[in-house]
Amino acid sequence: MSVICYTLGVSKFAFMITQDDIKLIIEAEKEVFPTREDFSDLRKDFHDLQTSVDKYAKKADTYYQEMAVMRHRLERLEEWVKEAAGKIGLEFKV
Repeated sequence: MSVICYTLGVSKFAFMITQDDIKLIIEAEKEVFPTREDFSDLRKDFHDLQTSVDKYAKKADTYYQEMAVMRHRLERLEEWVKEAAGKIGLEFKV
């Protein structure tokens, strides 16, 4: 068993780290710090959520464009009805 001596900066204290201590530190680091594989499920869930939001945004954009066209068509139709009502002598109230 090899022993590593580690000195803390300019401190006079030194302590011994054994190979077993190093193995414990490495094992603890694996548990504390997630790896790329640990995030794979989260990445998939985030990707699915992002795709859903993009699809909804596209549908909303299409809907608002259609409503703008319908509003314009309705305004044109209303103007035509007003003009036609005036020509035939009817009062048109909105």
